[in-house]
Amino acid sequence: MKYVNATTILPEKLIIEIQKYIQGETIYIPKLETNYQKWGTRSGGRKLMDARNTTIKNAFKNGRTIHQLAEEYFLSIETIKKIVYSKK
Repeated sequence: MKYVNATTILPEKLIIEIQKYIQGETIYIPKLETNYQKWGTRSGGRKLMDARNTTIKNAFKNGRTIHQLAEEYFLSIETIKKIVYSKK
């Protein structure tokens, strides 16, 4: 996370108003909800997990057991159950 001095980007009137509530502290100003991105969207991690989960579901449908899949993918039995029994 990059820190920026408020005096370089905010109008003086706004800084004075903020100083009524907090001074000399670091604060986080969140993004608007419309700017949120779901986990893994930018990095591609979400696509990789979705592809892995689809492969796991198909293997389960084709006769692989939950225990076999857990060992093969290095996941817990409970995680494999969540994947193969999910509605997605």
